[in-house]
Amino acid sequence: MRVLWERDEVLEAAAEAARAGGGRWMLLSAAVAGMGRTAALETIVRRQTAEGTMRVRRARSAPEETAFPLGLVRQLFADDGDVPFSVPAGPDEQRLFQRLVTRLARSAAERPVLIAVDDLHHADETSRRWIGHLAHRVAGLPVLLLATECDGPSAPLVLPASTGTSFALRPLSASAVIRIARAAGLGEEETATCVEASAGIPALVQALVTDLGDGPLPRPPSAPAHSRYRDTITRWVRHRADPRSRRILLALAVAAEGGTAAGPGLLDQVSGPRPHRRSRRARSVGRLGTLLHHPLAREAVLAAAEPEEISALHSRIAATLAESGAPATAVASRLLHVDRPGEAWMTRCLDEAAEAAVRAGRVAESAAYLRHALRGRLAPDRRAALTMRLGALELPHSATAGIRRLYTGLELHTDVRDRVIAATALSAGLVAGRYPDAALRVLHQATRAAGDDELVQVLQTLSALVSSHDSAAWRGAVAGLRALAPVAPATIEPLVCGLITEYEAGAGLCSAAEARARVQQRLAAPVDPRLRTAWLGSAATLLQWADRLEEARELADTCLPPPPIPPDLTDVGLQCLLSVRAEAALWAGEFERVIAENAPLVRAWAGQGVRLPHLAAMVAIARCETGRREEAWAAVAGAGPSGADSSWEWNELSYARALLHAADGDWQAALDDHLRCGAGQSAHDFVSPVATPWRSGAALALVRLGRREEARELAEEELRHARTWGTRRTVGRALRAYASAVSGRLALDSLTEAAELLGPARAPVELAEVLVDLGRAHIEIGNGRKGRDTLREARAVALRLAVPAPGSGGGAVTGRLLGVAEKALGEVPARRARVPHGLTAAERRVAELAAAGHSNARISDALCLTRRTVETHLTSAYRKLRIARRAQLVSVLAREGPGTGAGDTG
Repeated sequence: MRVLWERDEVLEAAAEAARAGGGRWMLLSAAVAGMGRTAALETIVRRQTAEGTMRVRRARSAPEETAFPLGLVRQLFADDGDVPFSVPAGPDEQRLFQRLVTRLARSAAERPVLIAVDDLHHADETSRRWIGHLAHRVAGLPVLLLATECDGPSAPLVLPASTGTSFALRPLSASAVIRIARAAGLGEEETATCVEASAGIPALVQALVTDLGDGPLPRPPSAPAHSRYRDTITRWVRHRADPRSRRILLALAVAAEGGTAAGPGLLDQVSGPRPHRRSRRARSVGRLGTLLHHPLAREAVLAAAEPEEISALHSRIAATLAESGAPATAVASRLLHVDRPGEAWMTRCLDEAAEAAVRAGRVAESAAYLRHALRGRLAPDRRAALTMRLGALELPHSATAGIRRLYTGLELHTDVRDRVIAATALSAGLVAGRYPDAALRVLHQATRAAGDDELVQVLQTLSALVSSHDSAAWRGAVAGLRALAPVAPATIEPLVCGLITEYEAGAGLCSAAEARARVQQRLAAPVDPRLRTAWLGSAATLLQWADRLEEARELADTCLPPPPIPPDLTDVGLQCLLSVRAEAALWAGEFERVIAENAPLVRAWAGQGVRLPHLAAMVAIARCETGRREEAWAAVAGAGPSGADSSWEWNELSYARALLHAADGDWQAALDDHLRCGAGQSAHDFVSPVATPWRSGAALALVRLGRREEARELAEEELRHARTWGTRRTVGRALRAYASAVSGRLALDSLTEAAELLGPARAPVELAEVLVDLGRAHIEIGNGRKGRDTLREARAVALRLAVPAPGSGGGAVTGRLLGVAEKALGEVPARRARVPHGLTAAERRVAELAAAGHSNARISDALCLTRRTVETHLTSAYRKLRIARRAQLVSVLAREGPGTGAGDTG
């Protein structure tokens, strides 16, 4: 190894003085190992003994010999059998020291002596005192005392400045390392590794240069495991470091592994206080800490340790951090490396860290903390509670694992009330995993074991909510609720009423106004905490159906956690509120909000066994409305098949699929999915169009397929149910479907009524669709100007719903409805300049019928116009044709000819 030695002249002067009888000492010191002390020592020895002018006595200390008195001295005087094996007492030590100096003097008188001592910091204290004794007397001897020392556990050896010199070996600078690496032919990346992973320590620089010459580090699994760099560090830790230095190295590596700043204070706690050389030690700790932040160095140090050592260090660091008030996650990250958290404070920190991690959206990290906490000694109820929490975290990422964990938690609980809570959590998890029948079995078993009327009623009510996911159980559950309603406690009655009202709303047995009144009367009422989210989910559902979207959204937001905290799927009420939040935003035309809030959840749960088809349906429809039909189809496909699951959520997915088929122009497929949705809804006694207006969609598809009579039958039924519910959205939407199935004046009147209803409502999708149809209807009867105005209004509504087009940088917008409105506008014939006295097409048709002898009433019926409109057209025609009487129409129209006004549709 090339040694950068800057004091050759001092060394040569000292050697010359020693040979002349005026001995000197030289101490080569370094803050850390690997600085080249031994190499420098060997170089000096070779140089000074090359010509035989000096004889050498060698000694090298080792950590394992520190406890043996005079071990180093016996190496120097191996031929002296009188060196004792114990520490001489008082004057005996002085006599021994003096005898050895005298013997050395006699030997040096024959030929100057070079005493070379390596690793003096590992020497026993008696030997170190003898070295100090010699240094004070070396000036009169032909002796050169050369020693090396590194920061160690011993107190610094104080040598007289008058008889020698101490040199501190410093790390190589970054520029020096770069020169060495480039001289060895290493590239930029390898050179950077040399700088970062060596900390300028020459031994590590040389090892890295050699290793990197064979290829990048770390090696792939198929490559040989040998690494000079790793071997160098491992050798230091295992064989060269004293016990405390070893602990410091390991502590630094363990601290760096978890990102903890390992200053001297932390090291004192982990390794024990050290009273000597505080400033020098701080410098060495800082340099080692910097080095061990590099993964190659850290891995090498940790490879030299036993697993028990690393675990113990993590435990001590965790305890120190906990006592200093560090964040729970910082403490818990250390405890993960402890085999079993055996103390109460450890479990408490892991619990706190799990809460903090989940609040930050780091679910996997939170689950890891809880899993580790469960490895410790816990009271049965505590273990059960942590198990349930872990199951809730595992559920979205593996339904099977989460449900199994929840089953375990339920079995661990011994208190009846705790078992009820655990049973409701497990049942919600089973619903999310699409096992509603199993969820009901769990709740029924818990009901039988409850033994308390109040608990039985809580479970009965929650069972009814879960039954909405099972068409066979839903009717019976509602019947049970009707029987419970008159006797239900005040804290349970709101949810009982809410679920009954949901059934009646779907069955067409109550109006939106009545449902809203029932909800609002009970919103301020006290509710059993175990039913709170379920009640708010039911209330929010009814408010959403009643088109009180802001109120529904507000209820959802009071319970659902803000991002990035994931929703708890072991709460069936939160599952309801997730659905309400998504659908309320969709109905309001907030498509990007629907996608932003729900697409990440749908994507994260895809393929993990958790399927919430309603959310997938909402995301799919929102993506379709924003013009991203491929992504919409992907969202639908991600929900998977329904299998034997008869939940209402699959009906929502069928409805979404039907809308996508319609957007693609596949009307037969759209009809099939609408009818599939209707069959599923009917199985739940859900005939109202409030949630999935499948009849309207089917009617529109039937019209496109030329089956107008079937369409009219469905549309009339839809309109009847819509008027029962009575919201502007449901009636306006049904009127549009009805208008598509009829024609003439009836269609125009229906669309006009729909537009008037939807205008004040927050129903932008339905309004835009109705305005497009109304505009086309006006144009078809010759009222082009009004038709164009209506289509422009539809385009304005659609434009508010549009989103930036992909790849446009925000300069263009897109959306399904915008495309529909623009297409309709593009189909309107271009206006041409009018000729003098030219009539519009509408005016000409009215005038021709009047000329043929038809009365205004007959013209009104024939053209589906109001009598007022007929009179307006005739008045305008008289003015343009400069006539005053009806009898003049025949001759004037014949003179004007058929081309008059033919190009003007307005």
